[in-house]
This record gives sequence, structure tokens and C-alpha cells, in this order.
Amino acid sequence: MAGGLRNSLLLVGIGAIVIIVGAVMISRDPASGAGAVSGNKNMSSTLTLNTSAFENGQAIPSEYTCDGDNVSPLLAIAGVPEGAKSLALIMDDPDVPTQLKPDGVFDHWTLFNIAPETREIPENGSAGTVGANGSGQSAYTGPCPPAQYEPSEHRYFFRLYALDAELDIPAGASKKDVLAAMEGHIIDRAELMGRYKRK
Repeated sequence: MAGGLRNSLLLVGIGAIVIIVGAVMISRDPASGAGAVSGNKNMSSTLTLNTSAFENGQAIPSEYTCDGDNVSPLLAIAGVPEGAKSLALIMDDPDVPTQLKPDGVFDHWTLFNIAPETREIPENGSAGTVGANGSGQSAYTGPCPPAQYEPSEHRYFFRLYALDAELDIPAGASKKDVLAAMEGHIIDRAELMGRYKRK
């Protein structure tokens, strides 16, 4: 009886040690936890992305959409970390009806190999090398959520990445190709989000 109790206590003790060791290992793994970026080598973020066109999380003015001039907004870049060799910018809409696109995402703008000294992408301007948008064109295309589908208001994410290398991919590369080439080279990132609903 005593031997059985001793064995049970021993197993409980070993189990506790395994749990504690596992918790310590997870806490030391920078890739675990919410919001981790694959390939992020710099855990203290300094990179920022802003615009004077709209407040983060608020409505994008119609001039930057298919209902207006369909031009890109001015983007201001700051806090590029030392060691960055290039920047990449991706704008996409994750609220596309799956009836139109099975993955529910439309790519609006893809730029890469932007010089790390860049501090502004002007309105209706560009920087670096232009990749393909969701229509296969090497250009910006603004928000244009189809009014006949829900949700009628979509979110548009502008994501800026600081990379420790230039990307060896051609002009016109897709967002998927850019993301694949960035793998293991991200040292920081920043995000800006706007919303748009057609009237």
C-alpha cells in the first residue's frame, strides 16, 4: 500500500516538473503567443506607419476609393530600425465575401524593396518595386466593397515591414510571393487600418 502511494506521489511530482519545464520553454519562445510575426528578429518595435488622410481605424475618404479618384493616400514612415535593408508594404481587405473570393481576401497594393531611408510615400505616389494587386495589375487600387454583399463596410489593412534584406523577386510579384520571400527576414512591422462603406 505504502509502495503504491509512493509511486503515485512520484508520478505526480514528475508530471508537475514536466508542466513547469514546458511553461518555461513556451515563455522563452518568441514565436509563441498572440500577435507573433514569423521571422520577427526584433521584439522591441519602433516602426510606425501613419497617414494624414484618415485616423487609424476610421473611415477612408472616398477620394482614395473607387467612388472617387482611386488614388493612394499619403503614408508617413518613422522608426525604421537599424539594420533594415529594405521595406515592404502590403494593403489588403480581409472582408471580401467568400462568394466572390474563397479565401475572403483581396490585395489592393503591394510594394517591396522600398529604400529604408524612405520616410514618405506621397499621395498617388509609389516607392520601391510595385507588385501585383488582386486584379493582377502592378498598381494601387482603392477600396470598393460590393454594396450587395455583407458586410457592407470592409476593413483595409496597410502593413509595413522592415526587412534585413532586399527581396530577390521580380516586379509584378504577387502578395503571396512577397510574403514567402520575406520569411525569416522581418525585423519589425507596423500596421494602419481604415474602413470603407459605399454610399
